[in-house]
Amino acid sequence: MEFFFEVLIGGLLAGVMYSLVAIGFVLIYKASGVFNFAQGAMVLFAALTFVSLLERGVPFFWAFLATLASMVVLALLIERMVLRPLVNRPPIILFMATLGLSYMIEGLAQALWGAQVHGLELGIPDEPLEIRGMLLSQFDLFAAGTAAALVIALSLLFNRTRIGLSLRAVADDPLASLAVGIRLPRIWAVVWAVAGFVGLVAGLLWGARLGVQFSLSLVVLKALPVLIIGGFSSIGGAIVGGLIIGA
Repeated sequence: MEFFFEVLIGGLLAGVMYSLVAIGFVLIYKASGVFNFAQGAMVLFAALTFVSLLERGVPFFWAFLATLASMVVLALLIERMVLRPLVNRPPIILFMATLGLSYMIEGLAQALWGAQVHGLELGIPDEPLEIRGMLLSQFDLFAAGTAAALVIALSLLFNRTRIGLSLRAVADDPLASLAVGIRLPRIWAVVWAVAGFVGLVAGLLWGARLGVQFSLSLVVLKALPVLIIGGFSSIGGAIVGGLIIGA
């Protein structure tokens, strides 16, 4: 019985990793109705940027801040230069635009850093943690705690701040939101910036687990079942979907 619960809990914790990628999709789809297929490439770009700074001797904290800044800038550039001009276009055009962005970001990353695999160490012990006879991965526990903190922070952002309330209004009725003075471009920019941060968190965790390699961009495919189960517009649903897939 202990083995059963050990495998079950391990699967649930692993499912949280998929939820982290799915949250990035949910944020953008909720605000603009765009399925951002480039989210996987953003996860890869974040991991490569961070590990390259560490390999050059940049301290962990400053490497994190520099990578965060680069991801926010990348997300804002995508929103401003690619997707904003395509507003009100058919969804298939927006989807193909993000698909093309995915290939472009991957190509840029390969030109900058090459195709070799990089190891990423976050300082999390490798030894499993024993809890009531069950051996649980400390890394999975850390990832679950990170996801929980991220969900709480996003919930506070969307439910307790003016920008969050504006985002919810835009998600419910963009035209009515525009009529009452909500600036849609500003909301979209904020959402893309937050999605860039989520991509950074997911990139660090997935990079530490699998190594920083180009297959990281394929985690987008693993997040699709999570979105199908949890829905494309619910952060809580993304977490629940990840837990179901993990179990």
